[in-house]
Amino acid sequence: MKMLFKAVATLVLTFCIPMAALAASADWPKELNFGLIPTESAEGITDRYESLAKHLEKKLGIPVKLHTATDYAGVIAAMQFKHVDVAYFGPKSYVEAAARANAEAFVLEVSEDGTMGYHGLIITKKDSGINKMEDAKGKVWAFTDPNSTSGTLVPTVYFYKVMKIDPEKYFSKVIYSGSHESSIMAVKAGKVDVASTNDLDLDRGNGKQWNTDKDFQILWTSPLIPGSPMAYRKDLPDTLKKAIKEAFLSYDDKEGLKKLKLKGYAATDDKTYDPIREQIEVKKQLANK
Repeated sequence: MKMLFKAVATLVLTFCIPMAALAASADWPKELNFGLIPTESAEGITDRYESLAKHLEKKLGIPVKLHTATDYAGVIAAMQFKHVDVAYFGPKSYVEAAARANAEAFVLEVSEDGTMGYHGLIITKKDSGINKMEDAKGKVWAFTDPNSTSGTLVPTVYFYKVMKIDPEKYFSKVIYSGSHESSIMAVKAGKVDVASTNDLDLDRGNGKQWNTDKDFQILWTSPLIPGSPMAYRKDLPDTLKKAIKEAFLSYDDKEGLKKLKLKGYAATDDKTYDPIREQIEVKKQLANK
């Protein structure tokens, strides 16, 4: 009888183990390292992704560790040298990671309104006297990071292709702030006159670090940019890649998504970012003229 009880108890405990834990294959890593590009402070971005990391742990049955870097290139290098397994990139930094770090996009961000992308913005401080880009001539300009899509690539192509200007000559000073949050805060504080960012990051800090309607004037809005992707290393086990993708697609925590200012994630692939590759080539060609 004791042996029977022990066998039944063991069976019950087995079925109580989360299915994700049972699914973890022997060739999976003992933990999943998740890299995040620094769109804001390290503390802010890790807080924003904490709920998602816990969701991944539950679905995969292995610990998930969040990692940040001081710049976008740091996250690309971390994937290149296998210090991170999956990472949050912007479209341009993903293209760089695909070329240099064996990265493969598998889902992209879906905005709260259901849009599969976001828009680049050029902002100035409210009542700055700058009402159009022509008024910004001779002012101080801020890009974000050299590998940022909306913070550097998209506005640079706009400057050269549409405005027919060289930003280094058009503005009195050009700086790289390091992140969207830093650029937005610099405009608010009057440290720079004009800066590039995007509607998603502007919305993420609205009501906390700034009040968008009261603090800023939007001078230009870009066409739709493909949503920022999550990418994993191609050399991860296929079973793990499938499980990671399914975990992202099933993420539906309302509070977590509210922090991210997202509706959720949708499946994507590398081809989605071919238009970004085209813009990179355009930028190179225009800069060499």
